[in-house]
Amino acid sequence: MLSVSIIIPTLNEERTLPRALRLLQRLCPEPIEIIVADGGSTDRTVQLIDAIRPCFRSLRVVRCRQAGRACQMNAGAAKASGDILCFLHADTALPDDALAVMQRTLADARTSAGGFISLMRGPSSTRWVTSLHNYLKTYYAPLLFRPHLFLFRGARLLFGDQVIFCRREQFMSVGGYTDTMPIMEEADLLLKLIRFGRVRQVNRVVESSDRRVAKWGFWKANGIFLVIGFLWGVGYPPDKLKRWFEDIR
Repeated sequence: MLSVSIIIPTLNEERTLPRALRLLQRLCPEPIEIIVADGGSTDRTVQLIDAIRPCFRSLRVVRCRQAGRACQMNAGAAKASGDILCFLHADTALPDDALAVMQRTLADARTSAGGFISLMRGPSSTRWVTSLHNYLKTYYAPLLFRPHLFLFRGARLLFGDQVIFCRREQFMSVGGYTDTMPIMEEADLLLKLIRFGRVRQVNRVVESSDRRVAKWGFWKANGIFLVIGFLWGVGYPPDKLKRWFEDIR
């Protein structure tokens, strides 16, 4: 059975990380390791990890030289030993059988990577419309902007809150995430992995935080999501796209 390493990029996630780690204790089967790749947190993120570490078989922190999800996830992957790499955001919750789903999905040699259906939730609301749009975008975005890859190679557009997973060997062979990409790094990775097989959105749900929608409001948040996806699709530089996509903690 393929082993799984979970990699969590963090930057000042003291509010969300404790719950994420507690939920990981329910996983069956368990990951071979959990690696938190920290980008220089100035809050209590690292101290909280140290406090909860005895509850896990293998939980460790990789301290990264610079912040940025792409380079942090690469740093975590470089230390990982599992057959499968699972990239999990600190504000996203997995179902207890998520690792079994990943193992079954990648047991098919024709599949190179996968991700889940993300249901966006907050303390008092579920963002049904935004979640539905994100689900549909997985299919219509590559159909619009990379139709040949969508139709003939099985390309799909997945985002970080959909919990992307892939084989470690193939991740390394394509150079992992592009360190210099501040946004849309997942889409870039999947386009590189498509050479090994199709990308699948599995029919299972993970729960992700609605903190951006809560901060920006429904119309602004969904407008930004739509515009960024469109501009990326037509080749707009990711470093300029990032100016509109502030970090929310």
